[in-house]
Amino acid sequence: MEAKSNGIELSSVEMAKRMACHMAVDENYPKHPKVIGIGSGSTVVYVVERLLTKPGVENVVFLPTGFQSKELIVSSGLRLGDPDCYPDVDVCFDGADEVDDSLQCIKGGGACLFQEKLIGFLAKRLVIVADSRKNSHMLGEHWKKGVPIEVMPMAYTSILPQLVALGALEPKLRMGAPGKAGPVVTDNGNFIIDASFGLIKNPQELFEKIKLLVGVVEVGIFCNMISAAYFGSGDGSVTVKKASGDNHIIPPTVTAAATEVDAVVAEQNAEPL
Repeated sequence: MEAKSNGIELSSVEMAKRMACHMAVDENYPKHPKVIGIGSGSTVVYVVERLLTKPGVENVVFLPTGFQSKELIVSSGLRLGDPDCYPDVDVCFDGADEVDDSLQCIKGGGACLFQEKLIGFLAKRLVIVADSRKNSHMLGEHWKKGVPIEVMPMAYTSILPQLVALGALEPKLRMGAPGKAGPVVTDNGNFIIDASFGLIKNPQELFEKIKLLVGVVEVGIFCNMISAAYFGSGDGSVTVKKASGDNHIIPPTVTAAATEVDAVVAEQNAEPL
């Protein structure tokens, strides 16, 4: 019998994603939090679900990384804040497009790039929650849409050929969804270029080269920022990668046994990678 969230039956994949989010919150929620960052994506909904069970959460200020996470914070009845008022962030929970074995990651597929980088930078701990499709050995292994790059609108035409010179394969300006004429416009009024570089062997070096291009606001390569990443798998297991090197798998039997299992119980049933 599958578990339910808000009255909706969850598949094994959703159960694993939910378990991953609950573990992420349980293991990384500070004793006396003041400010917490909230990212976007369907998985982060389970993060907020778990946060709402924490005592005193009504006194915590939550910073959104974009419009979607702002709506999630408000609709959940949590306190909304801005990074210019609360630059000292205890922890940020966010999703990712891809994470490698060294916990470098690609983000920005949802066009919330700059805000995600800002809140992640301000946070003492950046914690990623995602499904197993985002778990890679090397960046570019599974994520084929390219590195998202937020650019000033007036500069995108000059940036495109420079990206080609850096090795990008047909970088393209991201266009709007059906019904939206023209390019995607970020919350900051900028454009997004998606540039594929194949397998990225040195994310830090590539990030630095792109960031130096005139007109680039931010690059969707997050280097040396992630403290831990939690991935829900299709078989119901949860894979955990940590900056400390403590990598392990929570078996599906644990996630199936209880929907509200805490991190301590899960860790006791963990298997090393």
